[in-house]
Amino acid sequence: MATAEQIQLLPEVEAFISQGLIGAWIDGRAREGSDGTFTTLNPGNGQKISEIAACSPVDVNRAVDVALETFNHSEWSKMPANERGVLLHRLAEAVESKKHVFAQLEALDAGKVLSQAEGDVQNFIDTIRYFTDLAQHAQLRNVLAVRGHDAWTVRHPWGPCGFIVPWNFPFLLVGWGIGPALAAGNTVVIKPAEDTPLTALYLGQVAKEAGIPDGVINIVSGYGETAGAALAGNPKLKRMSFTGSPEVGRMVAEACGRNLVPVKCELGGKGAAVIFDDVNIPETAKKLVEAITFHTGQVCCDATRWLVHENIYDEFIDECVVRLNRIKVGYQLDRGTQMGPVVNEKQRQRIIGYLDKGTKSGADFVLEGGACEVEGSGEGYYVKPALLAGPLDNVAAREEIFGPVAYLGKFQSESEGIERANDTDYGLANSVWTADLARAQRVAEAFNAGNGWINAHNVIAHGIPYAGVNNSGMGGGVLSPETYFDYLRSISVVRPL
Repeated sequence: MATAEQIQLLPEVEAFISQGLIGAWIDGRAREGSDGTFTTLNPGNGQKISEIAACSPVDVNRAVDVALETFNHSEWSKMPANERGVLLHRLAEAVESKKHVFAQLEALDAGKVLSQAEGDVQNFIDTIRYFTDLAQHAQLRNVLAVRGHDAWTVRHPWGPCGFIVPWNFPFLLVGWGIGPALAAGNTVVIKPAEDTPLTALYLGQVAKEAGIPDGVINIVSGYGETAGAALAGNPKLKRMSFTGSPEVGRMVAEACGRNLVPVKCELGGKGAAVIFDDVNIPETAKKLVEAITFHTGQVCCDATRWLVHENIYDEFIDECVVRLNRIKVGYQLDRGTQMGPVVNEKQRQRIIGYLDKGTKSGADFVLEGGACEVEGSGEGYYVKPALLAGPLDNVAAREEIFGPVAYLGKFQSESEGIERANDTDYGLANSVWTADLARAQRVAEAFNAGNGWINAHNVIAHGIPYAGVNNSGMGGGVLSPETYFDYLRSISVVRPL
């Protein structure tokens, strides 16, 4: 597919995706998989991008063995934090020097609008630098004031850590996972989603060029039910991190539990935006429309339930409909595209299915969405934004759709708004919108969620803990000093006096 407005692929991108077989990355070099190969497709046109090595459990276990051997017998885990930090800063600089290469690979593979893919790559760079710098100042030995004893604690890296990464933020979430683990001195094995493996695999090559020792970063491409399951079930891992659906998260947690491997699960969401009647309606509508259409709504912490005060309900929804109708749906590498495709046909059918189930269960379309075609896109996986309204026990209001769909409801009082926001099995992120900052604080603190945002949504910054409760997560959060210390084990040293 080509148009006059299409952004041309960089030579480095063309070379990487055209090399024939793109191998898994184990012990510092590309490897064929013993489970054959699989194909990654461009969501914007349905065409093949590359052939990828499919790792079997044997390959995955070998990668974990390499990570364990590297941890035990190389200098990586024993380096002073400043020396390891030099290498990690070189990694960040190497990725930054190839930012546009990573961004185009991410856009091709995940269907992201290029500017959003560039933001994800920058987030990876910032994450590596944040945790690397944090490690330089972390106090790893702490004296304990205990009568009759000379006592202290000291922290060490755990060992090989596993990361199963989803398809919606393939590169950003690699950074969120391995950033603190590497800064703490651990080695890592990454399993990218089979829909979007390209940037993770390209990272292996770039990491080697940056001087990261062989065996520190290993990437196993393959299917979730084979490669992913093998990684989650490997007893030699010391830590495990999974990002994805609650259904798969339970399976990962169960597999880790059998081996007593600590696991961190960052799972789905059904976030609420509680909108009071004193807001600036055009500005609030603009921000929520941007949130629900960002990466075509494939964002776990998104605001997908809009709870609007009855005094402004009609005016607010009318403003949102106007703005949503202006969104330009198009190919992710076309200039001017505001919302690209969803990741694959399965995801498109999931969204269409929820729209159908929602309306059959009593919801009404305020703005009818569903499948759409983009001129010149071939078999691309495109949908239009949609707004539904109706009873809040509707399936489309209760379950995660993972697309550009918001469900609308009304409320009268502050307490009712809080109650309706908290009436969910999830608990990742909600937002409150009001000019009354005292009320904003009360409502945000009353949310039964890991994150409460004020007059904004999807507010994620390095240094602020980000985690979920209930069906949205377990085992700790990301992006904060607490995350760094998750990747260090503590030992108490005691001498009786």
